Amino acid sequence: MERFNTAVDAALALRPDQPIYCFRPTVLKQDAEAFKAMFPGKTAYAVKTNGEPFVLDTLARAGIDCFDVASPAEFAAVKAAAPKAEMLYMHPIKAQSDIRLALETYRIRTLSLDHEDEVAKILRIVRALDIDPATITLFVRIATKGHAAYELSKKFGAAPGHAVELLQRIHRIGFKCGLCFHVGSQIEEPETYERALASADWIRSRAGVPIVELDVGGGFPAVYGHDPRRKAPEMPSLPELMGQVKHDIVDWGFDDLPLVAEPGRVIVARCISLIVRVLLKKGRRLYINDGIWASLSDSWTGKITLPARFIPDPARKTRAGNPDKIVPFKVCGATCDSVDILSRPFWLPETVDTGDWIEIGHIGAYSLSLRTHFNGFYPDTVIEVNTPFDDGAEPEGFASIETMAD
Repeated sequence: MERFNTAVDAALALRPDQPIYCFRPTVLKQDAEAFKAMFPGKTAYAVKTNGEPFVLDTLARAGIDCFDVASPAEFAAVKAAAPKAEMLYMHPIKAQSDIRLALETYRIRTLSLDHEDEVAKILRIVRALDIDPATITLFVRIATKGHAAYELSKKFGAAPGHAVELLQRIHRIGFKCGLCFHVGSQIEEPETYERALASADWIRSRAGVPIVELDVGGGFPAVYGHDPRRKAPEMPSLPELMGQVKHDIVDWGFDDLPLVAEPGRVIVARCISLIVRVLLKKGRRLYINDGIWASLSDSWTGKITLPARFIPDPARKTRAGNPDKIVPFKVCGATCDSVDILSRPFWLPETVDTGDWIEIGHIGAYSLSLRTHFNGFYPDTVIEVNTPFDDGAEPEGFASIETMAD
């Protein structure tokens, strides 16, 4: 992996026509260690967020020894990066063959579910393999209510009364019982965890079975930017949010249980940026060599405002416009798909032009994991960069970094 001090250095040295991921292992290590130090329990990194080998290797070296996995490919990726790490199979709905692989080959002993048919699938494999149910913890995932960029309870989670029945069922069989929830990706209000804990307490009190562990899921928000035409989101910092979560855990009587969290964005978002090139400037439109089918799906959905920094090509000697005037540009992706247009503009100097580069920051979460091979475009070049994206000169326009939550 080539190394550069900054992404600007890399762009000017390599003059890339293809997108380049700028990986900052020091930033990843710092953010992983910071979360692990603040959370009063087990930190299980959510592999779905970014499962690249260089990310998993760095996390393993940073002391992350537990991973939230959802598929055989993720089992194998974690095993390759951290052979002794614990894996939690927290996808609520699983193929029976994948359950067998998890239990038999990878020796996973923690799984989640939100329906009785999933209990039946797991029980069939446990009996076929002659495994003692008492060695396995089954977490019942409960539906939650709250506001997040991506809400997950529309798809997963048992209603409170159903969760009570599931806990009683798995306890009768002989499994250990856990409770888990996931408040969604990138929460938008700090009270979200408190409401989920209140629901978990109601379920626990009515189930009347021993609960051996509580998993509070993910949702811890990462730092992004904001559109200057809109009011900046008001969220506590990660230390403040974590302090409130700890307080709520005590208030609802879960402080005597082992705890698990499944952070993703908050750990990996800041460690990667993306250098893209302007293929064409057409008025107030910029056509770049990445897009919604590659690294920028978060920006396409309109859920995330990504920060961006202008890197002018020094080979261009004349420019039109005012370099101090920041204006919005509609950004179009590289594919021939007409919907490959970002839903939010990039605010950049008026002088940006064909051949210039843009560094898009904080795209470590869900950028690499969601890219496709559509139209034959598949960014896959990674370099190492020393300087964090938010060091030095501020990004332009909407992309200026505000203090949100990490």
